[in-house]
Amino acid sequence: MNHPNRLRAAIDAPGTTPLIGVFDMFSASVSAQHYDGMFVSGFGFAASHYGLPDIGFIAWPDIVAFVQRLRLAFPQQHLLVDIDDGYVDPETACHVVQQLEASGASGVILEDQKRPRRCGHVEGKQILPLEEYLEKLEMVLAARRDLLVVARTDATEESEILRRAKALAATDADVILVDGVRSVDRIRTVREVIGNKPLLFNQIAGGKSPRLSLSELGDLGVDVAIYSTPCLFAAQSAVDRALADLKAADGRLPEPTPESVGVPECLALLERNLSRHHPPVPAS
Repeated sequence: MNHPNRLRAAIDAPGTTPLIGVFDMFSASVSAQHYDGMFVSGFGFAASHYGLPDIGFIAWPDIVAFVQRLRLAFPQQHLLVDIDDGYVDPETACHVVQQLEASGASGVILEDQKRPRRCGHVEGKQILPLEEYLEKLEMVLAARRDLLVVARTDATEESEILRRAKALAATDADVILVDGVRSVDRIRTVREVIGNKPLLFNQIAGGKSPRLSLSELGDLGVDVAIYSTPCLFAAQSAVDRALADLKAADGRLPEPTPESVGVPECLALLERNLSRHHPPVPAS
């Protein structure tokens, strides 16, 4: 079974499939110890690769190169990739989708925002006319072979959310995402509107959406959950704390403890990514 179909099978299984947002190879290495799936978050990648907010700076060759490295190190992981608006025009979106599929991505998320784009959980988002987005989406769907495609709307007004969710569910997109959904009741309403089409929910700390467990999401009929930023935000907090402690200790490193990480522990984590340590990948 190939990578896209393995992800489809996971989403079709009972419960809610979690995909963890990773922002570089090291965060992916830690994530792979705990979860079977990764989400290449635009928020995290913009922060890590450019040191910039997620407002449209990402260049598609950088995302493709990152996915190539991820797939080589993590042959068994699900890799869902945020491609924003497809990098503006439909032709580029189709090209990127084909590049990512050839690089081993499991799926992509394509949004209906227009430039300047914003993180889905902040104010000021603007969206394309529905017909223009549907044209781009249909071109992407025709350009893929097996790649899973998540159709995402960033609409914020309730009637427009439901209008777009229904229209997206009528396409051949595999999964539907309404980003920045603000209540459990709205999740239920979207679930009803899209019928049997799988539903994705985006969890992000400090975002617009309620904090829900996987069990709660499963009860709401959510098939897959992406956690965009837990690795990124944990890294910011931990690095800041470690350097503040180092400064307070006049540059003396802390005493090692059984829980601390040093050279042996870090190398043990990284050596798992060597291709010679990987089990055979199932045949397509």
